[in-house]
Amino acid sequence: MKRISLIFMTCIVFLGCKKKDSPNSPEKALLTAPAKNSECTPVQTTTGTSNVVRFSWQVADYTDLYELRVTNLNTGTVQTKSTSSTVETLSLEKGIAFSWVVVSKNSQTTTTATSDSWFFYNPGSQTTYTPFPAEIVAPKSGSTIIKDINNEVTLDWEGTDIDGDIESYEIYFSTENPPETLIATLNANTTEQKVSVASNTVYYWRVITKDAAGNSSDTGTFDFRCH
Repeated sequence: MKRISLIFMTCIVFLGCKKKDSPNSPEKALLTAPAKNSECTPVQTTTGTSNVVRFSWQVADYTDLYELRVTNLNTGTVQTKSTSSTVETLSLEKGIAFSWVVVSKNSQTTTTATSDSWFFYNPGSQTTYTPFPAEIVAPKSGSTIIKDINNEVTLDWEGTDIDGDIESYEIYFSTENPPETLIATLNANTTEQKVSVASNTVYYWRVITKDAAGNSSDTGTFDFRCH
């Protein structure tokens, strides 16, 4: 009898001490509309200056709440909406370029996942379009990279313009933040630039895209550390 009781108590202690499984972290949502680097099709015009734009994305695993974040690229103003659905609408100013992301959340954990960032234009009365800010390919902001045997690193980006009339890229690069040293002005077909670097140094860079109509866009400042 004592042996049975001892086994029973051991099971209770084991079960009581067993750790609960950690909750699964939410996964990144895949965006669907408005399409990347496009002019969107509004679902409604609310006033003379605004359109209602519909956003949609695919279901992300282990997610019970999504936060839609839409940024006005002219002002930097961010509009947000939380939803359990994969479709949401926002009233946005006409004739403006925006970026948008979706943040996946789970009530069982503080860990979140952020989707890729997509650009789009909310149509208005404009006849020409400002280029979208160049998309930085490498080095990623905040990364640590190894220079090549020539003590150089390659800056790499991609540019997009609805009009298709990008004329040039201005590359600013320095150890100061923000970088104000113009190191190169490149044509529309060149989206790479080699730069000389030193070890254990943080560098800052940005790309300004210009088009044939005189419009321009700025990526903002990115940084990396050279190992």
